[in-house]
Amino acid sequence: MLTLEDCIELSELTEEEILAIAEHEHIPEMAAVELGNYLTHTARGEKRIKRMIADDIEEARAKRDTHRVAMLKMVLKHFVEHHHSGA
Repeated sequence: MLTLEDCIELSELTEEEILAIAEHEHIPEMAAVELGNYLTHTARGEKRIKRMIADDIEEARAKRDTHRVAMLKMVLKHFVEHHHSGA
């Protein structure tokens, strides 16, 4: 049986990227793994993930959560560096 961690490792995304998708879409982590894995296979999907993370950054900024803003900026930087579309 696969664990959540196994699925994250197979998804081509980091745990932090998965958590950003889950937060943005208001879905459980496992559903975010599935959605993220699906979206990483097209340039349009990668751009959608980038937008989700950027939206999460804006929400954290609005809440004045500077720690979360900084963490999400690192997540976005990593995502852009590791995905093909130049997301």
